[in-house]
Amino acid sequence: MSESWYDRHILPYLIDLACSMEPVRRQREKIVPRAEGRILEIGIGTGLNMRHYDRTRVGKLTGLDPAVQMHRLAQKRIAQVGLDVELVGLSAERIPRDDASFDCVVITYTLCSIPDPAAALKEMRRVLKPGGRLLFCEHGRAPDEGVRRWQDRLTPYWKKIAGGCHLNRDIQTLIAEAGFACRDLQTMYLPGPRPLTFNYWGEAVPA
Repeated sequence: MSESWYDRHILPYLIDLACSMEPVRRQREKIVPRAEGRILEIGIGTGLNMRHYDRTRVGKLTGLDPAVQMHRLAQKRIAQVGLDVELVGLSAERIPRDDASFDCVVITYTLCSIPDPAAALKEMRRVLKPGGRLLFCEHGRAPDEGVRRWQDRLTPYWKKIAGGCHLNRDIQTLIAEAGFACRDLQTMYLPGPRPLTFNYWGEAVPA
């Protein structure tokens, strides 16, 4: 679908609002401060993670996101925290970096909207150094059958108004099938409508 006026001018602010709600902010706080060294953030969006990085642990941060209309908001937040960040306006299915380039890859509320999440995760694995970590916090497929049915029903309509967001992706399976082993995986529903709020978070390493 070609980019519309809505995608350029309205959607970035709606996503920014939804992704900065207090329950989501608390989820980011559980993951982002763990990042260290040379970091790749997939789906940097409007830069909502900037405030959560531990500046004493961050070397160089690269932010990848094809939605360049969001970069202006991201740049404001980058300037506020004083991090060294390179913004790259590309999707994650083909990351323009050499093998073993990063100590950490960070993804928060991103796998839901990547067109080919399996290919993107394989690329994340490729660019991680030996011993590197994938730090993730995502929403996705719920464990309850009734909720899953609603996720499947709503997703075709939801993704049209929410930037390609899928409610029903099985995050744990996607990560495992890309060659990662999950560590300390945790899950729960956040406050709100259950089809939208089942969360996964933790870290994974190349298996």
